[in-house]
Amino acid sequence: MELTNYSKNVVLLVLLIVFPFSIAANSKSPCDFPAVFNFGDSNSDTGGLSAAFGQAGPPAGETYFGAPAGRYCDGRLVIDFIAESLGLPHLSAFLDALGSNFSHGANFATAGSTIRPQNTTLHQSGFSPISLNVQSYEFNDFLHRSQIIRNKGDVFSKLMPKEKHFSQGLYTFDIGQNDLTAGYFNNMSTDQVRAYVPDVINQFKTVIQGIYSRGGRYFWIHNTGPVGCLPYILDRLLITTGQVDKAGCASPFNEVAQYFNAKLKEAVIQLRKDLPLAALTYVDVYSVKYELIYRANKHGFEHPLQACCGHGGKYNFNINHGCGSKIKVKGKEIILGKSCKNPSERINWDGVHFTEAANKWVFEQIVNGLYSDPPLPLNMACHKK
Repeated sequence: MELTNYSKNVVLLVLLIVFPFSIAANSKSPCDFPAVFNFGDSNSDTGGLSAAFGQAGPPAGETYFGAPAGRYCDGRLVIDFIAESLGLPHLSAFLDALGSNFSHGANFATAGSTIRPQNTTLHQSGFSPISLNVQSYEFNDFLHRSQIIRNKGDVFSKLMPKEKHFSQGLYTFDIGQNDLTAGYFNNMSTDQVRAYVPDVINQFKTVIQGIYSRGGRYFWIHNTGPVGCLPYILDRLLITTGQVDKAGCASPFNEVAQYFNAKLKEAVIQLRKDLPLAALTYVDVYSVKYELIYRANKHGFEHPLQACCGHGGKYNFNINHGCGSKIKVKGKEIILGKSCKNPSERINWDGVHFTEAANKWVFEQIVNGLYSDPPLPLNMACHKK
C-alpha cells in the first residue's frame, strides 16, 4: 500500500527521533583522509622510541610482523588498524630514518611519552623526553621541511606528503596515561595526581590549538584507559583489599583516569567553541578497554590481568625481568620473559601494553562511532555533529 505524504512525513519524523545520527551520517559522504598524523605514547608508537633508544626486541612483533617492528606489542596497534581501515599503509615513525615513507602521514608518538614534560631522563624514570610539546615541535618541522624535500622531485616527491594533506589529513591522539602513572611512581598521593590534571589538560589544548593554527582540521582524540587494570601498576604499587574493584583492578587509579577523561572531554567541548572550523571527535576507549577486561571470557579472552609475555608473580610481571629478558646461567643464555602459548587469547602483552588481538577488538568497537562524541564513525570524522 502506498503511503500518503502525511504518512511519509510521520515515518521520517520517527526515524529522525530514533536514529538521528545514523541518518545525518548517511546523508554525508565518507571522509577521504589522504594522511594520518599521530601523536601519543607507546599505545600508538610504531617505532619512535626504538629508533631513538634501541629496538624493542623479540618476541615483540612475533604475531603479525614475524620480527620486532618498533611496537611494544606482539603485532599491530590500534593506530595500525586505523590506517588500514582508511586504506593507508602503516605509519612510519618520524624519528625513524631507515626505510620510512611519509607520503601518507607520520607518527610522532614515542613510548613513555607524557603530555606534560617530565623533569627526568628516560633511564631514570622510564618516561620519554619526547613529550607532547616536543612531538608538536617535530610536527612543525615536518610540515615545513617535508615540502622543501618534496620539491626536489624524483624519489623525494614520493616519500613526502603533499601540502594539502596537512589540511585534509586526520590528526589522532592517544596520550595521557603516563602523566598519571608518573605521579604515582614519584610517590604522589591520588589527591596530588588529581591536582595537576588540569595543567596537563591545558597543555594538551595548547598543542591542539597549535596544529589548528597550521591548518589541521580533523581530530580523533582517545581518552586514557583503565590504568588500574594494568599488571605493571598492580604489581608495583601497593593495593589494599578495599581498593580492588569487581574486575580485580585498582579503583583509585581508575578513578583518577576517569577524572582525567572528564577533564579531557570538557577541553574538547571548549575547543569546539574556540576552533570553529575543526571537527573534534572524543573517543571513549576507557569504557571499551574496561569492558574487555571485566568480561574477558565473554569476548574470547582469558587471564585479563596477567601479562602474556613476562616472568613470574601473580600478574606474570617483574620489573627486573620484562618481556624478552635474558639471563646467563653457567655461561648459557636463558630467556626468562617468554611469550605465552597463545597471545590471541590474551589481553595484556607485556604488563603495560595490549596484545594485537586486544587492540583489534578495541578498534572494532570504536571504529563505528558507538563510543564517540559526536557518535560518528571513523570514516566520517571530518564532519561535525
